[in-house]
Amino acid sequence: MALQQVVERTVAGLGYDLVEIERSAGGLLRVTIDLPWSGPTSDAEAPEAFVTVEDCEKVTRQLQFALEVDSVEYKRLEVSSPGIDRPLRNEQDFQRFAGEVIDITLKAPMGAAAGGQVAANRKKFRGTLERVAGADGSQGWQIVWSQEPDGKAAPKPGQKISSKRAPAPMQALGFALDELREARLAPIVDFKGRRPRPDALASD
Repeated sequence: MALQQVVERTVAGLGYDLVEIERSAGGLLRVTIDLPWSGPTSDAEAPEAFVTVEDCEKVTRQLQFALEVDSVEYKRLEVSSPGIDRPLRNEQDFQRFAGEVIDITLKAPMGAAAGGQVAANRKKFRGTLERVAGADGSQGWQIVWSQEPDGKAAPKPGQKISSKRAPAPMQALGFALDELREARLAPIVDFKGRRPRPDALASD
């Protein structure tokens, strides 16, 4: 059985979601897991649950057994929780992290579709992930960000902004998931070590 299938089957069997599998030099096999997402909740006060050391140890033990049974070669196994740059890989991931600041990389440059708003060869963007309805009623995705004039850097999350400063114009980029080469949560933290509020915008 292929490595992907072995790991997915084992992780799902223990009640976790498989986020990523990486093979590194020296025979390191790195597996990233997360707790299942049950959908949006109206309980804003409910604490967010995170993968614990015990969760990683449990998955490690079961994976070691499963990989041995299926004769998968590796020298060292590392099971961890997602970091602040967690990859987004499917529709459920995008639903789960709507409102967060993310980084996306397109498979192809913007080209003529940029319309002079951004560089035609640009592939990478950072902005707040939003659900958007198409003209035909279909649901899609976009990111929005503030574009500072004259190439000035956008204010950092938590940075004080003068009340006299005119707000930077907003830009939006709609996309389909099959147009993305990669999408990840933006690795941004505030001064207290937490992720910024969902309304914090950033530009590439």
